[in-house]
Amino acid sequence: MGLKTTTACLGYQQIVGLAASTALTVPTRDLNGLNADPTMALIVADTQGVRWRDDGVAPTASVGMPLAPGVPLLYDGDLTVIRFIEQAATATLNITYYY
Repeated sequence: MGLKTTTACLGYQQIVGLAASTALTVPTRDLNGLNADPTMALIVADTQGVRWRDDGVAPTASVGMPLAPGVPLLYDGDLTVIRFIEQAATATLNITYYY
């Protein structure tokens, strides 16, 4: 699924302080306040790489799928189970949600 096939943006989130395994805060309402269920997220790490897992196990700084800074991850799995952790201090995640 590409960004051109989405119908609406549900919002933006920035996560800092990824020293511990961290989940996304998935929005439940769209920008108009109506109930919504995002089906995809565009996720980009800033400054430092992160690792992620979506199999119910928390990632560590050395175990999990690596995501390099500036490389987009277009994730359309279960947004409530994916978790992130920084590979080095000061990592930041920028996330935009879509449905």
